[in-house]
Amino acid sequence: MAERIWDKYLTERDKEVFYQGGWGAMSGGGKKPALLVIDVNYAFCGEKSLPILDAVKEWRTSCGEEAWEALPHIRTLIDRCREKGIPVIYTSGTVRDDGWDKGSWAWKTSRGDEDTPDGAPEARTTNRDGNDIMDEIAPAPQDIVIRKLKPSAFHGTPLTSFLVNLGADSLIVTGTTTSGCVRASVLDAFSNNFRSVIVEEGCFDRSQASHAINLCDMQAKYADVVQMDTALDYIDTIDAEYNLPTG
Repeated sequence: MAERIWDKYLTERDKEVFYQGGWGAMSGGGKKPALLVIDVNYAFCGEKSLPILDAVKEWRTSCGEEAWEALPHIRTLIDRCREKGIPVIYTSGTVRDDGWDKGSWAWKTSRGDEDTPDGAPEARTTNRDGNDIMDEIAPAPQDIVIRKLKPSAFHGTPLTSFLVNLGADSLIVTGTTTSGCVRASVLDAFSNNFRSVIVEEGCFDRSQASHAINLCDMQAKYADVVQMDTALDYIDTIDAEYNLPTG
């Protein structure tokens, strides 16, 4: 079997435990997936490709170069899904101007006060809203955009009801961060009995180890983690009609 991105982080004991326990079986995607693009916005990508230690000087939540490496793959997936009539759903964050609704987001970072308009780092040369979805993958009129306050795309949002209305039975997952909002969304999809196919090259994180290990854990228990070619081949098999928005 080809080496996976997480293999170098696993001990031989870990590999044997997964093998003996039967973890990581491929469950297969659904017959009517929707593409989910999680939080691919300026706060996580920045306005240009920079090494991450430079990128975080402008946008503290930036994932640096890894974000910009993922963008062309996400663009390809979006275009292919639109060609096939597969729904495209974006998420991004939202926050009040006074930051009151950040809630628990304020607890685990010493720079959390930068998430309000008054808290932009001095290195940033723009007033752009960090929750704006990247121009490189901008939503089309028929696409769905969901604003969320917490990591999961499902928590406190209409995503489940939208999937039911679309007639979708599963998700193709991309976005950021792999260890945070992607993982939270995949676990909620699993809990709601939606199959998930995660596109490895279409996800990114600010921590290389967290990216790899969370892909490993999701592949082991909750989803199929596939590479780009496999994802595109899967999309090409979809022949379904959806209750799509008209735009």
